[in-house]
Amino acid sequence: MPTYNRRKFIKSVTAAGFGAGLLANAPASAGTRSSRNSIPVGIIGLDTSHAPAFTRILHSLGEESDGAGYRVVAAYPYGSRTIESSYSRIPQFIEAVEAMGVEVVDSIEEVLNRVEYVMLLTNDGNPRLEQAQQVLEAGKTMFIDKPVAAGFKDTLTIMEAAKVLEVPVFTSSGLRYLETAQAVRNDNKIGNVLGADAFSPAIREETHPDLFWYGIHGVETLYTVLGTGCREVTRTETAHTDIVIGAWPDDIIGTFRGIREGRRGYGGTAFGSDEILPLGPFTGYDPLVAHIAEFFRTGISPVRMEESLEIYAFMEASDESKRRGGETVSLEEVFAMHR
Repeated sequence: MPTYNRRKFIKSVTAAGFGAGLLANAPASAGTRSSRNSIPVGIIGLDTSHAPAFTRILHSLGEESDGAGYRVVAAYPYGSRTIESSYSRIPQFIEAVEAMGVEVVDSIEEVLNRVEYVMLLTNDGNPRLEQAQQVLEAGKTMFIDKPVAAGFKDTLTIMEAAKVLEVPVFTSSGLRYLETAQAVRNDNKIGNVLGADAFSPAIREETHPDLFWYGIHGVETLYTVLGTGCREVTRTETAHTDIVIGAWPDDIIGTFRGIREGRRGYGGTAFGSDEILPLGPFTGYDPLVAHIAEFFRTGISPVRMEESLEIYAFMEASDESKRRGGETVSLEEVFAMHR
């Protein structure tokens, strides 16, 4: 699809809902790999500690890894221009990535002209739609860090555009790759999964829906264990805690606890027919970055678009439940509201 047609499509696309077009895996096509040596990757957004951390891990992948050879060569620093806790850190992260051989450039266009793959890391979800549009127009395989966007509608629009334009996209929190959560999902660690609780910090940022800013981590953990299929959610909150209860088929209940005060951490509990298993601890970003590199190599997202979209619908439904004073809200209604 020519660039001008891509741009016309993205400007006119609206989120089409939870239809079949959104439920397929990301396209299997991947960019050409001419060599395992120095395959160029670009970063958009140096307002997060993920930028230097992901760069360091990506560069350290050994030759025995299927993800070896990818190197971040260019980065555009913005990123947030309005959230002080984000933009104030840009200078130190510029210095950190430059020390690893990354050239900091003046525009996203310059990044896209130099790379085959993109990590969209901007900590502020508000510019994400505009930034993702440019990457999709260029047809570059893209990892999108959390949150996909600062709202469910923009998230749907980005995913729908990626699907129609056949641009591979992968998004995930690093909390998906807790070793115990992966063992429950992939290795039948607890037998039949009967339910799960997950928790994470749920620090709020006024420019984002409540859970989009930080609660995404615990919600991603919950979905790693339970998978898709949540029908409805109910939210209760106090001054220091959010509790979101989700109902899955077969009488399975999943809960997310968002911590806003006191000791913070990441984890949870998975309940099964054979075992009750603590989830955690979080040990770092290495597994996520390894999956990003594998995604770049294959063009196939390790997380289906259906699941990623449902995670964001779950969080949007929790906000709608809050707006309605704790009423139960179905995910189907959330998708219908944003069509």
